[in-house]
Amino acid sequence: MLSESAPLHRTVLVVDDDDIFRRHLCRALEKRNWSVRQASDGVRAIELAQAQAPALAIVDLRLPGMTGLEIVQRLRALSETTAIIVLTGYGSISIALSAIRVGANDLLAKPADADQIMAAYQKVVSIPPLESQEISVPSLARVEWEHIQRVLDDCHGNISQAARLLGVHRRSLQRKLAKYPPRK
Repeated sequence: MLSESAPLHRTVLVVDDDDIFRRHLCRALEKRNWSVRQASDGVRAIELAQAQAPALAIVDLRLPGMTGLEIVQRLRALSETTAIIVLTGYGSISIALSAIRVGANDLLAKPADADQIMAAYQKVVSIPPLESQEISVPSLARVEWEHIQRVLDDCHGNISQAARLLGVHRRSLQRKLAKYPPRK
């Protein structure tokens, strides 16, 4: 679990090329008793993170030179415990997935204020690690049954249409629906 450290170790690294936004955000975080380090580019951000891994890194997605995704990837390689929040003014599902894939913990739309960032950070540090979570994997029969139910619901109960979409014969689908749902 990413955990919030003692106040002396609450360090944040803010990486953004917009000087006004970065300075404003840094002042707001300092008022919340965070030790703030800032960088306007990826090279400086990595140097700062190598000197001391921050508890929180706030990284703009679009930066000159090294992209935000590259910075996230390098920060994650330096520290598994750093909470990384990506800021973007160009949010899309593919960008969010890319950011999470390379190691970001959350993605916020710009302009995000310090309260939104702190709320995202609290959400990140409150999630227990996968090793301590009891993972329950449903059976294949259960997953199939739930998928059939979703498709049938999308078809408003029309079994013939659901069977066409699922690629099975209507009678086969009716037989599957007549059975009780499999256990999880």
